Amino acid sequence: MTRARHPPSNTEVANALREMSLFLEMDGVPFKPRAYEKAALAVEALDRPLAEIEAKQGLKGVDALPAVGKGIAERIVELLHTGRMRDLERLREATPIDVSGLTAVEGLGPKTAKILYEELGIRDVRALEKACREGRVRALPHCGEKTEQNILRGIAFLAGVGSRRPLGAVLPLAREIEGRLHEIAGVEQAAVAGSVRRRKETIGDLDFLVAARDPGKVAQAFASMPDVTHVYARGATKTLVRLANGMDADLRVVPAASFGAALLYFTGSKAHNVALRRIAQLEGLKLNEYGLFRDARRLAGRSEEEVYRALGLPFVPPELREDTGEIEAARAGRLPGLIEHGELRGDLQIQTDWTDGAASIEAMALAAKALGLEYIAITDHTRDLAMARGCDEAKLLEQAEAIRKLNRRLRGFRVFSGAEVNIREDGSLDVADEALAQLEVVGAAIHARFRQSKTQMTRRVLRAMENPHVDILFHPTARLIGRREAVALDVDAVIAAAKRTGTVLEIDAMPDRLDLRDEYVRKAVSAGVKLAIDSDAHDPSHLAYADEFGVAVARRGWARKVDVVNALPATRCLAQLKDARGRRRR
Repeated sequence: MTRARHPPSNTEVANALREMSLFLEMDGVPFKPRAYEKAALAVEALDRPLAEIEAKQGLKGVDALPAVGKGIAERIVELLHTGRMRDLERLREATPIDVSGLTAVEGLGPKTAKILYEELGIRDVRALEKACREGRVRALPHCGEKTEQNILRGIAFLAGVGSRRPLGAVLPLAREIEGRLHEIAGVEQAAVAGSVRRRKETIGDLDFLVAARDPGKVAQAFASMPDVTHVYARGATKTLVRLANGMDADLRVVPAASFGAALLYFTGSKAHNVALRRIAQLEGLKLNEYGLFRDARRLAGRSEEEVYRALGLPFVPPELREDTGEIEAARAGRLPGLIEHGELRGDLQIQTDWTDGAASIEAMALAAKALGLEYIAITDHTRDLAMARGCDEAKLLEQAEAIRKLNRRLRGFRVFSGAEVNIREDGSLDVADEALAQLEVVGAAIHARFRQSKTQMTRRVLRAMENPHVDILFHPTARLIGRREAVALDVDAVIAAAKRTGTVLEIDAMPDRLDLRDEYVRKAVSAGVKLAIDSDAHDPSHLAYADEFGVAVARRGWARKVDVVNALPATRCLAQLKDARGRRRR
């Protein structure tokens, strides 16, 4: 089988698998939709290209990946070699709709998409919007004017997202290209810059910077990379290309003496750069991507630290460079010592195959231990999430006993019993207090009824936080980046309640959540509210998300190690959670 010139990226493979899942769910096929969805998640979590794995190990290498069985592996290999998946094409022909686009509209599932096609001939989002505005959707069973309004609101939200991609979908490719740039002969330094380096939650395009003596050679190698599908422009120091994933990528080549200044300039943000240039101007200096100058003499430029130092400032971490007070804090010597990658010691939100996870408790524990963690909390879903086979009280206590038995066998690692309980519409929980009292870590979260008013939603969440058994508020605003808006929530009131009750607020590091977002993290830190940085792992491959993405969000929110409960050893982390519970009981 001949390999395609541009084999699909991991993101493209994952999208195809997810589209298969949607079509199969639409047709009511049992079990397979979940299998394809799990495989898509596993592919997105890979730290190297699938095409590279298949090229070296063939079908066997793909089949060996987590959550990828032989049947799915065969379809992945077919896609890598031919650029198509025949089974998927047959499903598209049978129901010729944009199932991914339609189901991206909040509240619109695959089966509803099929009904819209069969009853109204709707194939895509544009046709759906037209039908809603013409009042034709309300005539369908179980629909009404409110349904149309909700659909139109969802479409407007998607339009507002635009072409930006979640950080989690972009970072692996950015790192891969950065690694290739390092390997080009004559390259002295290479880095990914822009919003990726600042770890923004969504990315518009990619920026790369290289220090080399032969810019033409680097430009040629960059333009010839397998991910490049089109070259817009190639000059002496700048190359702009289109990548196979649809994003644009910009390469700049500078001399080593300017690399630090250029990295500072192209990392941004624009507002941070403007503020630095203003400082330079007040000192009679000029700052640009080539260095910091007094007249024609370069004072600094080889490193970012050198440039900041010449401006009378300490180094400002890239995640803080948004002109939101970081320069003033740097001048006053008040920049926080941010939590560092690698400082988490545990993970307090883990799902297993007791509900909708892909692996056993023991498999998740061993995978977490292999990453260097010391403990995890098993927080499977509870009763109300029937589609996830949520646990009732008896099942939770059975699981807690299984965890106790496992802990007797584990060495140098601890598993906490726990649950991710559902916050019902009125703020009550779907598990009785008597059962929750026997668990070590209890997280509460919103999983349905997302459209309540701000007053209702805030009252709902605050009631759950008042429960003496709730330790953590999981993914507090319930958003899905690019797919679902955050719930209408008075975050200031939630932070005040967290301070009063001792409830920990979570940074859910799943790439499509990153919830709490950075601005709310900063408010929580300022209020003295404790945070948990969790992976929300449903598969061993997801466990790395907490350190990779969750810590990045925490850093953008000015969080320190002392602000994060699961940066503590296991016994101290659990003690802090129990202390908060005790305060609420009193």
